Amino acid sequence: MPWARPRTLAGEAVAWLLAMVVVIIVCGSVLAVLDARYDAERTARQQVTAVAVSLADAPSTAAALVSADPAAVLQPVTEQVRAATGVGFITIMDVDRTRYTHTNPSLIGQNYIGSVDQALAGQVFTETYTGSLGPSIRTIAPVRSADGRIVGLVAAGITLDTLTDNWREQLPLIIAIAAAALATAGSGLLLIRRRLLRQTGGLAPSELRLMYEHHDAVLHAVREGLVVTENGLPVLVNDEARRLLVDDAGDRTSREPVRLPDFLVTGDEPLVDVAYAQSGRILLVNRSPVPSDRGAAVVTIRDRTELSEAVGELDSTRRFVEALRSQAHESANRLHTIVAMIEMGRSDDAARLATTELQLSQRLIDRMTEAVGEPALSALLLGKSAQAAERGITFTLTEDSELSADDSDHLLPTGEMITVVGNLIDNALDACDPDDPWVEVTVIGDGAVLHVVVADSGPGMDPGEFTRAQERGYTTKPGGDAAGRGLGLALVAQVVARHEGTLTAENTYGSVVSVTIGGTRDTESDVGGATGVSDDEVERGRSR
Repeated sequence: MPWARPRTLAGEAVAWLLAMVVVIIVCGSVLAVLDARYDAERTARQQVTAVAVSLADAPSTAAALVSADPAAVLQPVTEQVRAATGVGFITIMDVDRTRYTHTNPSLIGQNYIGSVDQALAGQVFTETYTGSLGPSIRTIAPVRSADGRIVGLVAAGITLDTLTDNWREQLPLIIAIAAAALATAGSGLLLIRRRLLRQTGGLAPSELRLMYEHHDAVLHAVREGLVVTENGLPVLVNDEARRLLVDDAGDRTSREPVRLPDFLVTGDEPLVDVAYAQSGRILLVNRSPVPSDRGAAVVTIRDRTELSEAVGELDSTRRFVEALRSQAHESANRLHTIVAMIEMGRSDDAARLATTELQLSQRLIDRMTEAVGEPALSALLLGKSAQAAERGITFTLTEDSELSADDSDHLLPTGEMITVVGNLIDNALDACDPDDPWVEVTVIGDGAVLHVVVADSGPGMDPGEFTRAQERGYTTKPGGDAAGRGLGLALVAQVVARHEGTLTAENTYGSVVSVTIGGTRDTESDVGGATGVSDDEVERGRSR
């Protein structure tokens, strides 16, 4: 039923505000009436005191009191003063209370009703007393002769009925002001109600509370990062987004500010499944601008780190299987050749052919393990060597390469070492010149400084392009972000930045990318100093 629906938040708020306004206006009006009454009484006291004292101090009043007919002299004067001042009555009497003047002439000659003891004692006093004209505020002052004797008294007063009429005349003005204030407040409250209805969607407080609780529960429960931005600043961040964007996140009570890259908080164009590297993670972000005048947008974030690692492992496995298939094919050819040579009676030549391949393979393994003492890095280099051989690319570990297991652990964790070297080699294998494909790797660690230099025969990148390649998903390879590429160099740049190292690129004898962790290594050559390789290697690269 319509009347069973809860009252809206706007309606409740305006109702409470209106009640408060009414109470304030009523209280103010009552205070205004009381103040008007108080002011009227205070003014009356001042007025009757001034009239009584003025007549008592007048020499003509004292002279009239000692004359043969005081009433005949004083009555016209008091009536004239009463009419001019607006007081209710003026009574001049003898010390024995006999009236000589009065508003009602019939009361002249009768005794005055009221207190006169203080006046007879020489004091001027004011009182509220009920006399012949009803309740009144009156002042009694003594009249003194030239020699200082009290020869009479003057009483001037205003009836309370007259005072009530005076302050009641202000009631219409007070009511009009109260009505105007109420109308103004009501108009303002109507505008506030309209705005609150628009802001709250006409929902009741219980509905808003329920919506907030559900909204909060959903934000904390959803397993996709969600960020709402306004004017380039995040105004709402759920737990998953905080976990993905802040290193020590996952704590819903954490208040560490979340910083978003510029491309997520600026621009009016939506973003769809853009790959982005952040804190060693590979994130897939979407951005949907909200039509408003505050630059609002909704950003969703998904973690693709494990998926990308799985895809990378699958790709490596696929390449490894292909390499094994090629090796099996080549081994079958060599085996047939060896069998045929044995059948031809040339067993010595067959043995020499068989052992030559084993010696070459063992020599490569020995060279790798001797130069690089870290087992995981050695295995990586051997695997990349096999990939390069299968793709027809000459893969070389330079003579200068030297890294012990102790130096590796001290300079860079194994996982980050694999990230740096693996991604640089993968980029070099993809970028080398198809007409003269070669990749050269140098890994040097001396306990304090780590140098990783990967050179290839490709065209390289200019400084601007190299800087952009260290950012989110930038790639010059076919497929771009949609293919999940453009993250390798970004991950390398993050590792280097985390360890306060340097990442540089230049085109000398080829495209050379250098990583230095821990300091700057001095070399004898300008080229070698920039890349971490020797002059002989530069010349060897140029001679290819």
